[in-house]
Amino acid sequence: MRAGDRGESLLELLVAIAILGVAVAAIVGGIGASTLMSDVHRKQATAGAGVRDFGEAIENQVMAGGYVPCATPAKYAAPAGFTVPAGFTSTVTAVKYWTGSAWSATCGADTGLQQLTVQVASGDGRASERLEVVVRKRCGLGEAPC
Repeated sequence: MRAGDRGESLLELLVAIAILGVAVAAIVGGIGASTLMSDVHRKQATAGAGVRDFGEAIENQVMAGGYVPCATPAKYAAPAGFTVPAGFTSTVTAVKYWTGSAWSATCGADTGLQQLTVQVASGDGRASERLEVVVRKRCGLGEAPC
């Protein structure tokens, strides 16, 4: 047998296959993680745009005379002109009331100023965005509080 005709041993072939297997597994794992993160980022962007649209729709409703004194979160949950993105949910998670010096979770005498926490979340729980919106009662002649 000549030295140039020497073939690869079984052990060398197994080591080469193992190294290639690890490399392929790492590449496939990287592609999978990239795909997952792309999906999460898209959902975060959709939730961010949705929560801003939700807040603006509530502000428009209040400006059109839809201010609710001592409101509960359900009173602002479905403003006109807002459509929830497909696969997402929208909620008003909290309403706080201005007391004249601080925000309070309980409504005493309504001063005409409320802080709403609105949220839009994906159905699979991968993305959720919150926004705090302050709304005030429109003032008309002879109306209190203003």
